[in-house]
Amino acid sequence: MIDKELFKLIGKNKKYIFISVALQVLGLVANVGITASICWAIYLAITKAEPIMYLYPAICAVVGIAVRYTMTRLTGDIKDVLGRRVKKDLRERTYNKIVKLGVRSTDGMSMAGLTQVSMEGVEQLDLYYSSYLPQFFFAMLAPIILFAICVWIDWRTALVLLACVPLIPVSIIAVSKYAKKIFAKYWGKYTSMGDKFLDSVQGLKELKIFKADEAQHGKMNESAEEFRKITMKVLVMQLASTTIMDLIAYGGAGAGIALAICGAAFWGLNPIYALFLCLVAVEFFLPLRAFGSAFHIAMNGASAGKKIISLLDTPDPEWGTEQVCGKTIELKGVTFSYDGERDVLKNVSMTFPEKGMTAIVGESGCGKSTVVNMLVGAFRPKSGSITVGDVPLESLSRESYYSHLAAVSYNTYIFNETVRENFLLADKAATDEQIYAALEAVNLAAFIRENGGLDKVITEDANNISGGQKQRLALAVNLVADKDIYVFDEATSNIDVESEAIIMRNIKILSKNKSVIVISHRLANVVPADNIYFMENGEVKESGEHTVLMSDKHGYEKLFTTQKQLEEGYAL
Repeated sequence: MIDKELFKLIGKNKKYIFISVALQVLGLVANVGITASICWAIYLAITKAEPIMYLYPAICAVVGIAVRYTMTRLTGDIKDVLGRRVKKDLRERTYNKIVKLGVRSTDGMSMAGLTQVSMEGVEQLDLYYSSYLPQFFFAMLAPIILFAICVWIDWRTALVLLACVPLIPVSIIAVSKYAKKIFAKYWGKYTSMGDKFLDSVQGLKELKIFKADEAQHGKMNESAEEFRKITMKVLVMQLASTTIMDLIAYGGAGAGIALAICGAAFWGLNPIYALFLCLVAVEFFLPLRAFGSAFHIAMNGASAGKKIISLLDTPDPEWGTEQVCGKTIELKGVTFSYDGERDVLKNVSMTFPEKGMTAIVGESGCGKSTVVNMLVGAFRPKSGSITVGDVPLESLSRESYYSHLAAVSYNTYIFNETVRENFLLADKAATDEQIYAALEAVNLAAFIRENGGLDKVITEDANNISGGQKQRLALAVNLVADKDIYVFDEATSNIDVESEAIIMRNIKILSKNKSVIVISHRLANVVPADNIYFMENGEVKESGEHTVLMSDKHGYEKLFTTQKQLEEGYAL
């Protein structure tokens, strides 16, 4: 009924749940007082008491109404505070977790799924914490309190009412196993539909070009239909569960009322007491009935909560507190596996000196990108070690390491901000002169000046500049950052020849004073490298300068020759 992991998530906000329950209990007692005042007034009317005597039940009723109203308002306010605090804390924890994961990806969660979990998932959990949990505790307490009051009036009626109460939780438990499966599927279909929609929007141009938009439309319809079906199953399950709870609640209340009437007719029970029991009978079941309604909302929130817990439980990359001293990076016998079964890196050893250009090459799937992930700290080796200046990478402070590291890839993100603001992200103190100097280095200064200057806004996904200009702008931003170690991961992929030449020229200039690591499919780009590592099936097969590797006539020479022949053939 209560998920311990989800309950732990609210931390110090637990106090608001218990305050809410205490307020509801006071409201319940006030409600009983109002009922008792009504019965008292009826008794006075039957006995034809003096008019002044009606003042006492009237005062009690007014006080009870005032207390009930106040408790209801305060309960709503406390639940609102609880909901807002929980949402704030969960969103903050989710954001901090993503920040802690840094460059590491969230396993098994797409961007659309991550967005839905951190936004709508948290909203669903708001209802779980602000409605479901307080109602659960109150629903457990309310029948016991009412039984303690009613047992002194007629133990038979009180016992029957109390005995019928557990039937509602039993019905909820009976439904819960099925409900959990339904809601898990519901949330899965929901995130899947979001993924497909985002995928279709992002790839709309390709869909139009390939005239595949109609087929994709059909897939979207299928996904929407699957979501509709699972939604209808949820509604059917909720309706059936509500019907069962209503039958139990009103049936139990009816049994209690019937017994109270029998008590007045056959057991000598005071009719006023019998009336009181009849009026209070429904109160035994209403809290659990409300809890049953909140249960369905809670199951949806719990499904989202499991995904949030999965994200929060993702192991953080290991980082220490030491500062970077030396700049030489070494991989020593590094072995790594993504799934714990198949090794994608096998006993890899590489050295990246403080100055100079080092290249990593090989066919697709050889392990180049995995090496990059290790260098930027996204993953830690299964065995072996990575050191920076003879200090293990995991012992370094992440802030210290990243203050020396820059990574430029084929999909480096350019923010939807002005050109200047993109540069200021890299260096808050960068002047316009420094920015233009970096733009001059990548042959973008004239273009920027002619198109709005540094106040030119780069649109989302850099759609208002070409792919080559985007890559050169990313390089310029990193030049302003002025780091000691530069990692270029396919930085010249899918761009024009001119942009490629400009980027490679800057990389060569950088390598004179910086540690430059280049990963490239195109071997012509790494010819000037001081050292080249040729990888195959997750292993370093060869290393050395271009001329040495070519003279060895092994894997590197064959791949280089094949590429050159293909390029020459294409040129012809």
